[in-house]
Amino acid sequence: MCFNDVMMSDSSGDLLNRLLSALQVLPGVGPRSAQRMALHLLQHDRQGGKVLAEVLQQAIERVGHCETCRNLTTETRCSICSNPERDQALVCVVESPADVMALEQAGVFTGCYFVLLGRLSPLDGIGPDNLGLDLLGKRLADGGVRELIIATNTSVEGEATAHYLQQLAQPYQLKISRLAQGVPLGGELEYVDRSTLALSFNNRAPV
Repeated sequence: MCFNDVMMSDSSGDLLNRLLSALQVLPGVGPRSAQRMALHLLQHDRQGGKVLAEVLQQAIERVGHCETCRNLTTETRCSICSNPERDQALVCVVESPADVMALEQAGVFTGCYFVLLGRLSPLDGIGPDNLGLDLLGKRLADGGVRELIIATNTSVEGEATAHYLQQLAQPYQLKISRLAQGVPLGGELEYVDRSTLALSFNNRAPV
């Protein structure tokens, strides 16, 4: 009999069952992984569990989106957009905050970002309005962008999003480039190693 079965048969275990269910909202965490995490926290690291719960609650309550680039931040503008040393005229469009983290860790980009928080997917009901493209269009129309770097992933949806971004940017007569060499077809930026990502970024091709 597994831990879950024992808990389900005991009304006093309702809170433990809720903990197991709550842990499974995380990507890649199934019943077994949730059980292992819960047992570790309760048996070996209750203080760590308290810290985790406190920080998670603060993050949920305080972390929002940058009004300029839509990246995650606790401020009105994120640390990248508000950094005077970053090139505000060089804008890289990515799908998620994870992609921003990957590029920042690679250390090859000194401009700013625009985070779509997704990609075009009509079957899932995700259109341009869901990706904040009206905000990006306004940013381009203001005339302060010199180059738009499209760094969407190379999935079918990512390519469709890249094409839409090209069409959006073309009227503003700015340089449009796309990450090229090094990123495999169907690859996700957050899983690409640092050297490959740097090669892709430095060898981006105009479109």
